[in-house]
Amino acid sequence: MANLSKLDRYDRQILELLQKDAGLSNQDLAERIGLSASPCSRRIKNLEERGFIDQRIALINRSALNLNLVAIVGIRMDRHTPDRFEHFEQAVAAIDEVIECFLVTGQDSDYQLKVVVPDMDHYHQVLLKHITTIAGVDGVHSSFLLRDIIKAKPLPLKYLP
Repeated sequence: MANLSKLDRYDRQILELLQKDAGLSNQDLAERIGLSASPCSRRIKNLEERGFIDQRIALINRSALNLNLVAIVGIRMDRHTPDRFEHFEQAVAAIDEVIECFLVTGQDSDYQLKVVVPDMDHYHQVLLKHITTIAGVDGVHSSFLLRDIIKAKPLPLKYLP
């Protein structure tokens, strides 16, 4: 968990700007917040070390990669034991098409997966050859994305102390 102490306006601005564009150069970032490059770079490194920044990634257009089908998959497990869950999580992490996985409560599922593939035929293969073959998977429910409404929205920083 991140250490929330001593997060000043420069740190907040860095977090806000990097969430919107992780590809900003250190020089551009420094200029936008009113610091020179060296202190800005030190602040970014400090934010990473303190756990505020997990990673910086580029979001690639799915359609450009022919990943036109997105499935939200609910997984129900047969037993709720730590070893069963650990095995499932390790197995699902190895499936390239699974780009997100959440352990959930309040649903008829134990896990929710986000799966990206070119089409229904490929989804069928991923489902039958990979997901349903994981030990402990007792039920699967698939829903399919019709349209992106909110995609990779920045986290709200207003709750920082």
